[in-house]
Amino acid sequence: MLTIKRTGRIMVLLLIMTFSVMIMTACGSKADEKAGNTAVSEGSAGTENTAVSEQSEEEVNDSFAGKLAGKLSGLPDELVCFIISMVPVIELRGGLIIAAIKGIPLFKAIGICIAGNIVPVPFILLLITPIFTWLKKTKFFKPIVEKLENKSMGKSEKIKKYEFIGLVLFVGIPLPGTGAWTGSLIASLLNIKFKKAFPAVILGLIMATVIMCLLSYGIPWIIANVF
Repeated sequence: MLTIKRTGRIMVLLLIMTFSVMIMTACGSKADEKAGNTAVSEGSAGTENTAVSEQSEEEVNDSFAGKLAGKLSGLPDELVCFIISMVPVIELRGGLIIAAIKGIPLFKAIGICIAGNIVPVPFILLLITPIFTWLKKTKFFKPIVEKLENKSMGKSEKIKKYEFIGLVLFVGIPLPGTGAWTGSLIASLLNIKFKKAFPAVILGLIMATVIMCLLSYGIPWIIANVF
């Protein structure tokens, strides 16, 4: 059976790649928030079969999630949404917006995006602490890891205070800097046990899914079919 240390080394390449994305997007990009706010159509009441308006689609395409979707354009739409949902910062919220634009049916999109967002969670909760400890022994990764830890812990006040409920709300309310990635990282750094943290993250993802489905699918459908 693989030890945690050996398994951590196997996962380190994946995590190193995603850490760089987390840092770049956390420091310089709020495009995901913009994408979430512009998923609601502003002027397309006459187009019944489009999930979002042309203006909203253009703005989403200019966002981080949209640019990533463009680079993955050769892949099946479902796989694109799955991969986007795995990526830090954009996560499920970006996946659902792209799914709506690509016309993926609602319930299919929900399953794909939740599955994609869940994939990294167990690895973060179980392995991030020993991996961080290992990475901080190197000159190159030590400042990166410390910066990521400090930035994450700066958002940990509610999770420290309320633990389970705080983690649910942190993951569930789709705001910049929140989500399953950061929530799982904070939970791990606070030494919250897996059996408490993992269900909280899942409940938070369900909450975020409801909110994003209303923004990405519900409101555009109402505009197209009612007004």
